[in-house]
Amino acid sequence: MRFHVLTLFPDAFRDPLDYSMLAQALNRGLVSIDVTDIRDYSHDPHHTADDYQFGGGHGMVLKPEPVFEATEAALSGYSDSKRKAIPIILFTPQGELLTQRVVEELAQAPALAMICAHYAGIDNRVPEFLATREISLGDFVLTGGELPAMALIDAVSRLVPGVIGSPENVAEDSISSGLLQHPLYTRPADFRGMETPEVLLSGHHANIEKWRREQSLRRTLERRPDLLMSADLSADDLRYLESLGYVQPHKLD
Repeated sequence: MRFHVLTLFPDAFRDPLDYSMLAQALNRGLVSIDVTDIRDYSHDPHHTADDYQFGGGHGMVLKPEPVFEATEAALSGYSDSKRKAIPIILFTPQGELLTQRVVEELAQAPALAMICAHYAGIDNRVPEFLATREISLGDFVLTGGELPAMALIDAVSRLVPGVIGSPENVAEDSISSGLLQHPLYTRPADFRGMETPEVLLSGHHANIEKWRREQSLRRTLERRPDLLMSADLSADDLRYLESLGYVQPHKLD
């Protein structure tokens, strides 16, 4: 997977990429990250990338020219057909919410281009005529798109074969399975009187799997009941949820 980041602050991507599995993935060539400074494509001696709003208003607006030209330069090495298949993502609170489903969809692309906006916002011609997708981390405002870009890079990279130790680790993550993950325990079995559930020490794999599934269902019901609407639930799952007070919503015909 190849990531192209368009930003006013390229140094922001140096240290965060030097740690953990993402650093190993970069060193092994499983992913690559190209960071382009939008200011390099400005057209004045001061490398100005922002300007006042037409019509008045507080805050500066990121200009369209350097953003368009930086993005076009970053993707110039691809054939026309491949370039059309590369999502150009703009991070904005107005975009669709970043979910695991969106991450899995983006991971199928040949590459990703990510525009990191700043100031009061970005000239509307960027989302209207350049970006092909707008994404938000949630209903809150950040100072810029760099942190969302890092989050997306990390989330997508985990789905690249070889980055995580085994495909099972990814498949069993919270959200990836459609439910929240069950509780996890490791040594010591008894820590300060806080004991590991006995079933996990029993060696009885069928009972362990049953316990984990039920705990996953319980956590999802308590913390993210909205996920149950789209989860793949068996008859046993539904019976267990109903024993916890879950009422299955009626589906529209």
